[in-house]
Amino acid sequence: MVLLIALGKQSNIHFDTEFPYLPWQFVLMGVFGIIATAGGVLDWRYHRNPLNMKIPKKERDAEAAALGLGGIPMFLLMWFAMVSSSPKIYLIPILLVLIYTVVAICYDEFVFHIKRCTKIENIYHRMLVLGNGIAWLCWFNYIYG
Repeated sequence: MVLLIALGKQSNIHFDTEFPYLPWQFVLMGVFGIIATAGGVLDWRYHRNPLNMKIPKKERDAEAAALGLGGIPMFLLMWFAMVSSSPKIYLIPILLVLIYTVVAICYDEFVFHIKRCTKIENIYHRMLVLGNGIAWLCWFNYIYG
């Protein structure tokens, strides 16, 4: 949000003079981003409890790879596409990073989580993955829709 406010006047982002002030895609991004963040925080807190299972190193490495090689580059590419006068040049890199990120998340879910997670932990994961996915689709729609 800070980047939107700071760079909103310099880019092709248009603020409205009436509530909700932002395009509908940004409103939904905020809602689903909050759901995803809540799921991530709840999952993190769940694993901080010593009574719950600890995350093995292989799983931590897989999650770090999904975030570091998928999530962070995706954010940067989407931001550059959003503020660019020619966002089409970012489309192929965005789709390549998207494919990698989906594969990394599926690997984490189907290798590490599918059999050992409790019902509540699966709910946290769904909040995190689906919230981020819907927020990303809204952002993509804003840029390329």
